[in-house]
Parts: sequence; C-alpha cells; structure tokens
Amino acid sequence: MLDDMFDYVAGIRDRPVWQPMSQPTRERFRSRLPHAPTDLAEVYRDFSELVVPHATGNVHPGFMGWVHGGGTVVGMLAEMLAAGLNANLGGRDHAPIEIERQVVDWTRQLFGFPRGASGIFVTGTSMANLMAVLVARRTALGASVRTAGLGETGRRLRAYTSKAAHGCIAKAMDICGFGSDALLGIAVDAAHRIDVAALRAAIAADRAAGLKPFLVVASAGTVDIGAIDDLTEVAELCRSEGLWFHVDGAFGALAMLSPELASMLAGIERADSIALDFHKWGQVPYDAGFLLVRDGAKHRDAFAAPAAYLRRETRGLAAGAQWPCDLGPDLSRGFRALKTWFTLRTFGTDALGAVIARSCALARHLEARVRAEPELELLAPVNLNIVCFRYRCEDADALNREIVADIHESGLAAPSTTVLDGRLAIRAAIVNHRTDVCDIEQLITAVLTFGRQRAAGLTPLIEIEAPPLAL
Repeated sequence: MLDDMFDYVAGIRDRPVWQPMSQPTRERFRSRLPHAPTDLAEVYRDFSELVVPHATGNVHPGFMGWVHGGGTVVGMLAEMLAAGLNANLGGRDHAPIEIERQVVDWTRQLFGFPRGASGIFVTGTSMANLMAVLVARRTALGASVRTAGLGETGRRLRAYTSKAAHGCIAKAMDICGFGSDALLGIAVDAAHRIDVAALRAAIAADRAAGLKPFLVVASAGTVDIGAIDDLTEVAELCRSEGLWFHVDGAFGALAMLSPELASMLAGIERADSIALDFHKWGQVPYDAGFLLVRDGAKHRDAFAAPAAYLRRETRGLAAGAQWPCDLGPDLSRGFRALKTWFTLRTFGTDALGAVIARSCALARHLEARVRAEPELELLAPVNLNIVCFRYRCEDADALNREIVADIHESGLAAPSTTVLDGRLAIRAAIVNHRTDVCDIEQLITAVLTFGRQRAAGLTPLIEIEAPPLAL
C-alpha cells in the first residue's frame, strides 16, 4: 500500500485530474453491511480499482477549481504515524499534546500574538470561524450565555462582514443561535474589500436603533477572488468601537510565510482571533484547520466545562491543568498536529513561503495569458492566487458552464465557477505546490479548444481512463 501511494504521487501528472464514475462503479458502493470478514487484499483491490481513479484530484497539479492544498508525502507518512499511535488529543499528559502546543506557539509567533494566546486544531476554517463567533459571544454576554442562553441582550447583538465573505460566517451565526439575519453584509469597494466607511456607518445606525454591535469578521483572501480587507483600518475601527475583530484567513493568512506577500496582511497581528487552514497553502494533508485566539483566558471561558471524569491531577497521566478540550467542543480529537509539525520542520517556513509566492506568480502568468487572448476576458482583479475569467461568446454564462464541465471530464484540468457581478466566471485557484507553467498553459488551451467547439455548436468527444493503482 505504501509503495503504491508513493508511485501514485510520483506519477500523478500522468493521470487525468478527475474522471466521472460510471453507474456500475457507483453500484459497487451500494453493498449490504459486511457481517463476514473480507481478505485485506480484496478490500485493497477495491480501493485501487474503484476509489483511486475517481478521487477529487487535488493532488494533481492541474487541480485549480477550489482552494484545496496538494499535500505532501511527508504529511502522508506523518498521518500514518499518527494513526499508529491512535492518540486522543482531548487531554491528559502525553507527548502528542506537546506537539500540538509547539505548533500553537509557532503559529502565535508567525502572527505576532502575545504569549497568552491560545490555539487549537480543528477540521477546517468553517469550524474555526464558528468557534471564534462563540468566543466573541461569550465575551460580549458574559458567563450566563452558556447556561441561560442569549436572552434579550443576545438577541440584539449584531455582527458584520463583507458581502464577499465566505458563507460559513452566516452559518456560524445561525448555529450560535443569533440567526443569519444578525449578520450584516457590508458592501465592497472596487478591489472587493470591505467598505470601511460603510461598515462604520452601519455600526452607528445599529447602535442608534438599539442594537448591540459585537463582532466584525474581516477576510484575508475572499473565497471568490482572494481579496484581502484593509485589516489595519478594520482593526482600528474595532478597537474604537469595542468590537471583537476576527479574521477569516482560510488560505490567505498563511501568506505571512512569504516575505514577499506578508505586508498585504498588515493589521492581522491586531486581530482578536484568526481562523486558517494548514491544509491549503500550508500543503498539509486534510484536515488541519486552526483557530488562534489572542486572549487564551477568553478562549477557555467559551468552552471549558469541568467534569468529574475529566479531573486534572498533579501526577500521572491525568496531570496538566489545561487540556485542549477546554478550547473547543471536542473531547475526542485526532492527532492533526503531527502532520503539520512534520511539514513545518521538514520543509521549513522559508520553502513553504516560496511555494505560496510562486502560486501567486503563476496566477499573474495566467492573468497575462488571459489578457493576451482576444477570446478571453478577465472578470476580477488578481490579488493573490485566484484568477476569474471566461470565454467571450453569446450566452456566455451557459457556454462557460459547459466549458468547465468539458474540461473536468477531459481530465486536463479542474477549474471551478463562481458568479461575479451577475456574470458566471471560470475560477482558477492555484494552491498546489506541484502546479507549474505547463499546467497554466494546458488550462488556457483547454478553455480555448472547448470554447471554440461549443461556440460552433459542437459537442466535444471526450474519452479518458484513469488506471487503478499497480497491484
């Protein structure tokens, strides 16, 4: 299995990025609950033949559709080691928790947070954003919110983010009991950054209406085009208004690893909390989300729940006053920190930062190629690593949707789509460290080829086959 996965990663460029599953293949996943044992070799054969050829494709350098990291073999091996230890990182006194604490401290240093800061690994930024809202809620309403609920004061709380923010922010407000209507979407400027003047006016209007502003969520890399809000200006506004300042930095926050890009994040060091994913630009295998909170005491106040069966002792395995379960909803937690620790130590932040800067350089190359092609048009400014463009034609939304599906089914590349100012765009997010200029050129060629065929009324003939792993 290990040898085959090494070969899979080493030869990934020779495979299609993605291919659709046939109905017979899908039916193979509809079997009844297995009561009797099956030989491991047979189970692995099914994995090789049914799963591997139909994977998401984000290991492939041609995957550019969504902001998915490419992972590394180092991370894969660390994941195996973590599974072998089978450690539960909810608490107690053992080395895996020290690994997580070390990565927390490294992350604290990266963002210039004080020593009292806390951090925790979670599934991803969606969960980290949810947890940040809970910390902000506890800070705004006090301890009673955890026993008595929101109450009348809680129902008057109001949060703010830009209209370009990720949808998980509204979902977090819903889950936290505020309802998504308690989140006000603020207009963006020409660069797709939150309009701070409009934010300031909205806060004033809500206060005048008897509402209680408590939270602003800024974006460090918006989901559609990778825009970064003016974090310094937002930070100053939040301080003057007494609001919790949270940064959704799902992928963009790790631009701090690149000296070339870090200045774009000026002000992030003033945040009360930051959410990010090491499994994106950090190239750690899924999943490795992270929440960093400036004031560790406020973080613990939002989640710690003492119980007799979780007693903290002065000696033995139950020693240690602060356990990770005090910083989030999970008591059972996997060893996500190990693959991040291996990645940071093996490659170093200089190399990871160079990979991040290179992905932005590749995005600028794609931007230049789009501008140079009369048949293509750029639909948004290129801030970091995301390029939104499309094929020029009549009924462009429908045709570009077909072009993207054609490219997916061809296995040549995997862009995605989004809608900007009412127009459907082909969205290329360059995250994988394996992606190179040749992959950008292949994407451009595919868009032009399928665009011309579709514009001429032709249906492209696509035939690909992804081989199973060698057995």
